[in-house]
Amino acid sequence: MSLKTHQLLKNKKKNILELWMKNQLADEGLREDLISNDELRSQSEELINALVSNLSGENFTDLDSDEWSPVIEILGGIAITRARQGFSPRETGNFVFSLKEAILEILQQEVADDAKLLFTESQKINRLMDNLSVVTFETFIKGREEVILRQTDEITEISTPVIRVWEGILALPIIGTLDSARTQVVMENLLQEIVETGSSIAILDISGVPAVDSLVAQHLIKTVSATRLMGAECIISGIRPEIAQTVVHLGIDLSNIITKATLASALAYSFKIMRLEVRKINTVSKN
Repeated sequence: MSLKTHQLLKNKKKNILELWMKNQLADEGLREDLISNDELRSQSEELINALVSNLSGENFTDLDSDEWSPVIEILGGIAITRARQGFSPRETGNFVFSLKEAILEILQQEVADDAKLLFTESQKINRLMDNLSVVTFETFIKGREEVILRQTDEITEISTPVIRVWEGILALPIIGTLDSARTQVVMENLLQEIVETGSSIAILDISGVPAVDSLVAQHLIKTVSATRLMGAECIISGIRPEIAQTVVHLGIDLSNIITKATLASALAYSFKIMRLEVRKINTVSKN
């Protein structure tokens, strides 16, 4: 960028900021529920100060240069924050696109009499802002992936609760698909609870598992084996007719594992193993 245009943009920084804020506030998709106008202005002012401070002919398009590090850091922080706050990719992208529109409009106003210079510098600004948009999207995606991974871990923890149904008896109802990662969480939670409670029986209830294939069966067998290594007996309950047919059809050997049709029958079997008897007491009402 020529020294004249470079200096012009520095001198017009305030005008660019005001026009940029006007563009953002006029957007129908502005998320006032996620960010206040004061916060929006603060973010905008911080970015434009860093951006204008790094405009020069030597490093105008080289975002890998050290001079652009503050801009990338600020823009990355904004993108990460917006990903965590729940902004959409389009809403985050508009933050940069509206800045490009503001810069181009100011440039057009100031060098309208020089069509060749206007075209050349507009092309440079377009390339720069497009590169910054790519950085924004990449960082936003990383932030969104972090949010998704954290939520996945939290959901996995919630969906695999170990319940102490009786002294010495644990139950772990499994809901949803059982994959390798989730199997690891199931085993860790179950084994930890066995250690803490000293339980001798663990019931894995799979009535909430939509289907059982060879892979799921292998995960269940591993969980049972790990439980037995801890000195506890493991019972699988919730074997529905369709699951039983699938297991037989696939030739999966569960003969060494105690299986029951329902959680209630598994619990009754556990009482029998532990020599416990549960009786219903009939109370006589007094008139």
